Amino acid sequence: MDTMNLWHITGWEFAALACAALLVGFSKTAVSGANTVSLAIFAAVLPARASTGVLLPVLIAGDVLAVLTYRRHAHWPTLWRLFPAVAAGVVAGTVFLMWADDGIVRTSIGAILLLMAAVTVWRRRAAGAEPDPDAVVTRGGRVKARSYGVLGGFTTMVANAGGPVMSMYLLSAGFRKLGFLGTSAFFFLIVNVSKVPFSVGLGLIDGRSLLLDAALVAFVVPGAFIGKWAVNRINQRLFEQLVIAATVVGGVQLLLP
Repeated sequence: MDTMNLWHITGWEFAALACAALLVGFSKTAVSGANTVSLAIFAAVLPARASTGVLLPVLIAGDVLAVLTYRRHAHWPTLWRLFPAVAAGVVAGTVFLMWADDGIVRTSIGAILLLMAAVTVWRRRAAGAEPDPDAVVTRGGRVKARSYGVLGGFTTMVANAGGPVMSMYLLSAGFRKLGFLGTSAFFFLIVNVSKVPFSVGLGLIDGRSLLLDAALVAFVVPGAFIGKWAVNRINQRLFEQLVIAATVVGGVQLLLP
């Protein structure tokens, strides 16, 4: 079957999807949250709901590459605290998808992303000292992990937009660059794989979408290598600014009609 005819897309539209897939690879190994641009491209080229099913395997391919690159830097106490709350968020997102239309989904997530970015910037400026990732074991750390976890699970299920939410959490927890990338790599690999049965059940992943994914995954690999090259040339302050900027851009994109 001709991949170009799966969704009645033109050559230029396929080129746009390929660029979005390359950006997924880059975001997974360099600036987490930047793949919200990919989300917008997929939603513009493909039917909005169907685009989430096509994008998910592409994201998983990027997650695998990120884990292979940064597996030694993951902070597992943070991951174990997040997963139960994320599971609740994924279930809530699945229920939400059963009745919400595309407009409600986009507006809700866009507002959440902008709120998280504003709260993170405010907290970092107001804090007298750098936060510590190990503070996740404190009562306040547990509450914050659960709150962000539910939001992350919800947004990743309804629009594959959990990256910016979790980016804001990891920045607010004081993660340095490599710890940030290693922890988020394992987090999203596990979460995205767990979403597959839900997406199949909702009809978002099928044979047609997987055939298109097979053509797009090849573009994720060079994006990941570009990201690995770039991250070694980005200092911590610029890294944090880029993550926050990508989150704001993603939130604004989702709010635009």
